[in-house]
Amino acid sequence: MLTLNYPVIDPVLIEIGPVAIRWYALSYIAGIFLAWRYMIWLAKKSPSGITKADIDDFVVWATLGIVLGGRLGYVLFYKGGYYASNPLEALAVWQGGMSFHGGLLGVFFAVWLFCRRRGYSWIAVGDIVACSAPVGLFLGRIANFINSELYGRVTESPLGMVFPGGGPLPRHPSQLYEAFLEGLVLFLVLLWFARRRENFERTGFLGGVFLAGYGIARPVAEFFREPDAHIGFLTVGTTMGQWLSLPMLIAGIWLVARSRKNVAA
Repeated sequence: MLTLNYPVIDPVLIEIGPVAIRWYALSYIAGIFLAWRYMIWLAKKSPSGITKADIDDFVVWATLGIVLGGRLGYVLFYKGGYYASNPLEALAVWQGGMSFHGGLLGVFFAVWLFCRRRGYSWIAVGDIVACSAPVGLFLGRIANFINSELYGRVTESPLGMVFPGGGPLPRHPSQLYEAFLEGLVLFLVLLWFARRRENFERTGFLGGVFLAGYGIARPVAEFFREPDAHIGFLTVGTTMGQWLSLPMLIAGIWLVARSRKNVAA
């Protein structure tokens, strides 16, 4: 069967004694750094009035939201029964296990609380954050590919790869599909809308485009991604990722529909 060769890359970039620097950790660091710089640029077009100094402060809040929300989301959405019986293991973040949807909720809470304390419109600031989110999504999916995790379903497609730990049969490189759809495509769509200042004035519009866009991209990618072994397929062949993305699609459509010029919430 004609397949692509999986480019085996050591998940550990540098290892010095007990200290190991992993590509996955670097993807988080690079994603947060690039999103931070991009948010500073976007803020110049936003009617939110948020300053560079406040964006600098918010990055710390967002980082906590990503890590804590991502871990809590994984514990609740994907392994609730297991961690209910082993609650202390929920703290073992070094063993892996993060959820994008949980991280999204964590960042949402961070935006709301930060803006409440600093006196900004959380929806207007949320538009800025939403435009920068695909940067981290792209790098995170590339790191998943390097880690040979979250791979796709068995396929006869010439795009198939034999992943370490994925058995002898070729599988879709679904991590790359997600990097393309959730990262690159969604970033370019938001960039195209962000060119026009009036789209920032339609408070909630850009945030709605992000939510709706992800709510479409993730379910499409899930048709190629292997479901988590401990969950499997759900109703009529759907997956947990698809069900968790449905509220995002609905919320995104609602935000776009309600957005109008010069409205702050």
